[in-house]
Amino acid sequence: MAVAAAQDAADVGEVAPETLTDGFHLLIDALKLNGVETIYNVPGIPITDLGRYAQAQGLRVLSFRHEQHAGYAAAAAGFLTKKPGICMTVSAPGFLNGLTALAHATTNCWPMILISGSSEREVVDLQRGDYEEMDQLAIARPHCKAAYRILHAEDIGLGVARAIRAALTGRPGGVYLDIPGALLGQVMDAVEGQKSLIEVVDPNPASVPAPEAIDRAIDVLSKAKKPLFIIGKGAAYAQADDKVRELVETLGFPYLPMSMAKGLLPDTHPQCASAARSLVLKESDCVFLIGARLNWLLSHGEGPAWGEKGSKSFVQIDIEPTEMDSNQKISAPLIGDVGSVATALLEKIGGSWQKPDESWTGAVRAKVEGNVAKMASRLKNNNSPMDYQGSLGVVKELLAENPDVVLVNEGANALDQCRSIVDLHKPRKRLDVGTWGIMGIGMGSAVAAAVETGNQVLAVEGDSAFGFCGMEIETVCRYNLPVCTVIMNNNGIYRGDGENWGGGDDPSTTVFVKDSRYDKMIEAFGGVGVTVDNPDALRQAIKDAFASRKPTLINAVIAEGAGKESGNIGNLNPSSVVAQQRYPQAQKIK
Repeated sequence: MAVAAAQDAADVGEVAPETLTDGFHLLIDALKLNGVETIYNVPGIPITDLGRYAQAQGLRVLSFRHEQHAGYAAAAAGFLTKKPGICMTVSAPGFLNGLTALAHATTNCWPMILISGSSEREVVDLQRGDYEEMDQLAIARPHCKAAYRILHAEDIGLGVARAIRAALTGRPGGVYLDIPGALLGQVMDAVEGQKSLIEVVDPNPASVPAPEAIDRAIDVLSKAKKPLFIIGKGAAYAQADDKVRELVETLGFPYLPMSMAKGLLPDTHPQCASAARSLVLKESDCVFLIGARLNWLLSHGEGPAWGEKGSKSFVQIDIEPTEMDSNQKISAPLIGDVGSVATALLEKIGGSWQKPDESWTGAVRAKVEGNVAKMASRLKNNNSPMDYQGSLGVVKELLAENPDVVLVNEGANALDQCRSIVDLHKPRKRLDVGTWGIMGIGMGSAVAAAVETGNQVLAVEGDSAFGFCGMEIETVCRYNLPVCTVIMNNNGIYRGDGENWGGGDDPSTTVFVKDSRYDKMIEAFGGVGVTVDNPDALRQAIKDAFASRKPTLINAVIAEGAGKESGNIGNLNPSSVVAQQRYPQAQKIK
């Protein structure tokens, strides 16, 4: 056991140093015992040495420029690995920066642990004005699945075990672990310290559905004439890929993948209905949700897009019982993990299943093929400056040729257009803004994808979204990661041709510096920067990046007016009747 490096000899008397350990090393040993290999971190008081010691003990510790992005990396790592991603931050402001990412992980149901240094309880509770004093535990609790504070070195093993089990058990989520600075320097007997550590056993056991629930679901599904699967990122997280595919193909329903479930079955699969989304949502009479929630991303299962009210029955697989009936009546709830439920359904069905009539599946397939054909020519244009179709047509083509590349995607139009245009061919190859639709996840997710998978990463970023996380380009370069970042640069938020409605000298609130050279940023850190303004040049630049695996940033010049307000969710922007009367410019953006 390592010796407490910072402990003054006077504090330990004549005890032989090799018989002692401290909070620093107990925390590291507890993480290592539970399979943690990587920490995403921003160093500073009081956790600077904790990162150094962790690195010395064989953990990979990646330091970011901002805690939020270290947290997004940890959240993405949790999704990709099914193990808690670890983010480590300093106290108070650093903790608050990481808290956004912790809430992001919890909302998306990904396991993550935020470990933050903090002030001592006796100072915080009396509000004595300590350095970065804050009751971090109380602030964290509403935004995560669980929150714990460790006060004594002998409890570190217990605290880490509690955090890991909370992050993974049932529906995964974010956990906060509060580490007062003085805890790290506490000294105890090394042998007793080792005994205090806990290796967490089976933190997320299989959750098998009740037999009557399986019978009920099969009864509902068998009566459907126009059934539909909706597959969510929970199914991708489950890593029960073979069972999900077998279930989908056995039942024979068309399926819609939510954005981060793309590739669980290839987007080119004959049952994929992505290109017929409007048809299948409106016309289906039974919807089978697998690891997907009827939240705002699916209009809560109601409204014109879903057809006549009450025209559908719902079957849902989810690990969390309270998810059922959250927006619509679930006729057949299947409580359990995706793999166990799919296995139980397949065993019960055996070889007796009658697939839906060709009048339904054929109509869906015809709609898909027709819409794909309509879009094909638009994806092949070589316009300069580019539009989203031509540029993303290149991305679609190159990911078909390189299916192991991990796609990171955020923005407004850059997100919405990429999600609908670019096919994925393997599971967990897409990381995006998730349930919250949060901007700024790009570079943190890209770092995690490169570190956790070892694969080439392609980050397709709107110029606005990149602004939230752009300095992490230096992090990509510092660790020499195979990340190619494509910035869809149309000079602004949504569009680059906005007007100042007051007629003053200031630019519009949605306009950036014209013709910005984002490629120069990465050159400052030793990476490769390229500017392109047509799809042919973009194709070559991405191919070069893939071949070299060097950190690369491509400034992709998009026509200013190519996008639209708020991408495909402009309906969420409140509309002002007064504005429509007073400002003729308002008519142009709706």
